[in-house]
Amino acid sequence: MKRAERLHALSEMLRRQGSRGSTAGRMAAEFGVSVRTIKRDLASLERSGAPLWSRPGPGGGYGLAEIASLRPVSLSPAQAVAILAAVSAAPDAPYADLASAGMQKILDVLDPATRARVRRLADRVWVDAPPTPRRAVRSALEEAMTEQRVVRIRYSSADGTNTSRDVEPVLFASTGGRWYLIGWCRLRNAMRWFVVARVQQARVTAMPCTRHTVEEIGDPPETARPVHGRGA
Repeated sequence: MKRAERLHALSEMLRRQGSRGSTAGRMAAEFGVSVRTIKRDLASLERSGAPLWSRPGPGGGYGLAEIASLRPVSLSPAQAVAILAAVSAAPDAPYADLASAGMQKILDVLDPATRARVRRLADRVWVDAPPTPRRAVRSALEEAMTEQRVVRIRYSSADGTNTSRDVEPVLFASTGGRWYLIGWCRLRNAMRWFVVARVQQARVTAMPCTRHTVEEIGDPPETARPVHGRGA
């Protein structure tokens, strides 16, 4: 995860915690970085104007003194729960953390009566979500795709063989209940499909991708489509 993205995610985490706040140790474990890094990030947020508070000693931690809000939005309870269900059912999807944070922002600015109806309806929708890859792995893959940088992965194949690969990310795809990273594998010098759940480690490099395109992957199945949906 790039530092700018981590700062945003960190502020969102503190916003969700409300008056309870969170400890530096808990935030460090959540983002897979050191406590020292978290404290530097918190200092940067404070310098940028974020209204942070801190409490020393046992039971202390960090939090946001006030919460910035979005402009009011208009969603029916069914619309809000539909989005909640989609996000909750796919915690292993690319950018799922950002989707969850975005959905929470929307819920926070609904009027109280609608928000209460959303909660009651949401209690009637359950999901049995799949286990997710480690956050550090997902964040690295997402950053590599967004920035179009080569990602160095430690990959475990179906037979248990572990290899180190430099991959130029081209596409995320979901099929058969699994998420895949599809990219140009520099080890095999060919396009390859990698099961995201089998990526053991991932690190974004400084090397830019060499402009491999989605068209090189071939025609998608008739039932496949980009997530921008119909009419986009």
